[in-house]
Amino acid sequence: MMKGFPAEGLRAAVVGGGSWGTAFARLLARAGAQTELVCRREEQAAEINRTGRNPDYLRGVELPDNLAASSMAGSLLPAAALVALAVPSKAYREVLKIVAPMINPDAVVLSLTKGLEPRTLKRFSVVLGEELARPGAAGVAVLSGPNHAEEVACDVPTATTVAAQDAGLARRLQQLLSTKSFRVYVNGDVTGVELCGATKNVIALAAGMSDGMGFGDNAKAGLITRGLAEMARLGTRLGAEPLTFSGLAGMGDLIATCTSRHSRNRRAGELIARGRTAVEAEAEMGMVAEGIASAPSVRELARQAGVDMPITEQVCAVLNGKGAAEAVAALMSRKPSIE
Repeated sequence: MMKGFPAEGLRAAVVGGGSWGTAFARLLARAGAQTELVCRREEQAAEINRTGRNPDYLRGVELPDNLAASSMAGSLLPAAALVALAVPSKAYREVLKIVAPMINPDAVVLSLTKGLEPRTLKRFSVVLGEELARPGAAGVAVLSGPNHAEEVACDVPTATTVAAQDAGLARRLQQLLSTKSFRVYVNGDVTGVELCGATKNVIALAAGMSDGMGFGDNAKAGLITRGLAEMARLGTRLGAEPLTFSGLAGMGDLIATCTSRHSRNRRAGELIARGRTAVEAEAEMGMVAEGIASAPSVRELARQAGVDMPITEQVCAVLNGKGAAEAVAALMSRKPSIE
């Protein structure tokens, strides 16, 4: 698998023509890989090939000549030695069922999606292992961290984490993906890295709600800190390494997602606190906020594991129609506790 390092000569495909898929495909292409961006719509792919820009996302970013776009029907996926999936969590398995038969059995598959499968509550590396018929998710890795597409696409210095059960595979991906502006760290805790990615988006919704209600730095710092505690409680109960939550996939991504102007989840929470429904918030942004889909899944996973996640519970309550002010009152009036 992926024997041809450096990236020159490597064939890679990124499934998902949104902001993150586009930014990551550009990253691969600039690293030297012959890269294909697999889009849902033929019209989008044709426009990318005609203009060298994605007409729907990151419109101001020029794409390299060695990056071509296709629809799923016309994809060259079977030739790719590396396939990355950057599709919304709620459509992950649906899209995977379409592309799985086209993926070379020897290809490395890298998941870029943060969340849990809504119905099964499974992590996406598990879903990949099932749909690709790879026991133990062999040849599968995940990437997570504070990686806003808008900054990665403009070569703003960024650090990220790649995790795989196979340490050698993680190191090869680290070598492939590392550039002067994109620094990759290796982590063997796949469970923890994926749970960080799913849970931090829920806390970011809460941080956005705090912004939407006009609260200040004290409130947001409290949400971030206690949110991190929630994330770590759930993760360690499910077998993750505690240190993962203080790393890039945990604290790093949480800080970025709760504070950045680029954060879809923070922005969605802000709009919801100001009276929009979740559907209206996503429509106004024109993008998916993964925390909206992840929140009920994270809550259910926590309940099954017997883990207390009060911020997550209140975020779900707000998504179901509870007033944001009422949710704040519920959190502030909880029984006093130790940190």
